[in-house]
Amino acid sequence: MPDVISFARGAPSLDIVDVDGLKAAATRAFERDPAGTTAYGTAVGYGPLREWIADQHGVDTSQVIVTNGSMQADAFLFETLVKPGDSVVVEKPTYDRTLLNLRGRGADVRMVNLETDGIDVVELERLLRDEDVRPTLAHVIPNFQNPAGYTLSGPKREALLRLAGEFGFVIFEDDPYIDIRFKGQSLPTMLSQDTTGSVVYASSFSKTVCPGIRVGYLVGPAERVSEIQRLATNTYISPNMVAQSLVYEFIVNGDIDRSIATVKQALAARVKRLTGALSRDLPEARFQAPEGGYFMWVELPEGTSIDRVFEEANARGVAFVKGTDFLLEGGENTLRLAYSGVTEDQIEEGVSRLAEAVRAARATTTA
Repeated sequence: MPDVISFARGAPSLDIVDVDGLKAAATRAFERDPAGTTAYGTAVGYGPLREWIADQHGVDTSQVIVTNGSMQADAFLFETLVKPGDSVVVEKPTYDRTLLNLRGRGADVRMVNLETDGIDVVELERLLRDEDVRPTLAHVIPNFQNPAGYTLSGPKREALLRLAGEFGFVIFEDDPYIDIRFKGQSLPTMLSQDTTGSVVYASSFSKTVCPGIRVGYLVGPAERVSEIQRLATNTYISPNMVAQSLVYEFIVNGDIDRSIATVKQALAARVKRLTGALSRDLPEARFQAPEGGYFMWVELPEGTSIDRVFEEANARGVAFVKGTDFLLEGGENTLRLAYSGVTEDQIEEGVSRLAEAVRAARATTTA
């Protein structure tokens, strides 16, 4: 079997990770603040980084907690907020780990259709008004959504804030891809527009520094952050101070800006190559080129079995994630392609193999 070309993992390829910058940042961290870098610290995270995050979002430091990756922030929020049986709104499709976490907590997960400009707010309002559903929170990935790559429009952000204020639910603005925009205009976060304390915001340095760093954060009302801090203290005393100190040095030295520029340039070129290859080799596929982030959602014609395509793709050495992984039901003809971890040359070959797998799956289905 040929070497595997993987469109499965949402991580940057090594050639666009600033390894030398990370080495230098680590040296500076140990030289400039050896005590803070090597000590336990506190559950809220490395002080200078926490202050920098607070300044970026225009909030008090009491509203910020820095965690071991944004998934840890997600888990802490769900544990403090979601009880078994609570209704929780998520996008359809949504990140598979979010689904697993919420279902593991016994939440009543309500999936609301995702459109190319974000969650269907008309459908959500109908759920709230006509079906009298009262969610504890609505989980939304507003920029370059995982798995679809879509971005929530400005009017829909405003509509979500209005509905949250009226119906009293928390908007969980899960935003790890915000800085990886390589096309179009940036939109203000819902956190920055929130006047009622409805928004809890999370992001990550995994996409802008490197995934192995495992540093994320959460911003929200001070009382909620304080509650999460108590949980974090009992969970691990403090998060990884070495990683957080390194990230801080990477930021203040300007390395992160150069890193983001490199990543955006590379991913823009990969999206162009990917959409061109799909249009040529799989013209029947439906997709929308994302304006940033790591992922693109692909719909194959109705009747295509993604399970069969997956098997045929594995046999040809190309990997992707089935769309059904991101849904409670449906999606049997869909898949997610992550273009961040493959080179441009691999994209051409990978799509060629994928097209062969689709044709083989159809042949076995109709035989």
